[in-house]
Amino acid sequence: MNDASARRFSVRVYYEDTDAGGVVYHGAYFRFAERARTEFLRSLGYDHRTLSAAHEGMVVVRRCAAEFLAPARLDDLLDLETELRRLGAATALFHQTVRRARTVLALLETTVVFVDRGGRPRRWPRELRARLAAEASRAAEAVLERGAAID
Repeated sequence: MNDASARRFSVRVYYEDTDAGGVVYHGAYFRFAERARTEFLRSLGYDHRTLSAAHEGMVVVRRCAAEFLAPARLDDLLDLETELRRLGAATALFHQTVRRARTVLALLETTVVFVDRGGRPRRWPRELRARLAAEASRAAEAVLERGAAID
């Protein structure tokens, strides 16, 4: 995805991310994806501290699924592309692609929930929801365009 609907985040693979054979441990992909989603929110003007202080809430992961297609290795430079695919009153579904150059290494799909300090779901703050809705709309248009290009 090289369109405006995807937010890009790059990460270098370090020793701490790999197993004894120098291959990225599967759990590291979830850390990389968390960082990319955090930067996605930051690009919309919201960081975790602001959400906690100003809106008395936080973003938590409800579900995360991954498909590992090829291994990443020590010292690789990875690009994570993050798209918001669906937005609910208190939830968001993110699709993330991990690449090394043009090679797709992993696909992740993560559902997050905005919760209050007690852990109960609550609606996204109004201004953030509007920005998220605009991102979801852009992503839907891009998916349709990519589909039309394949036909």
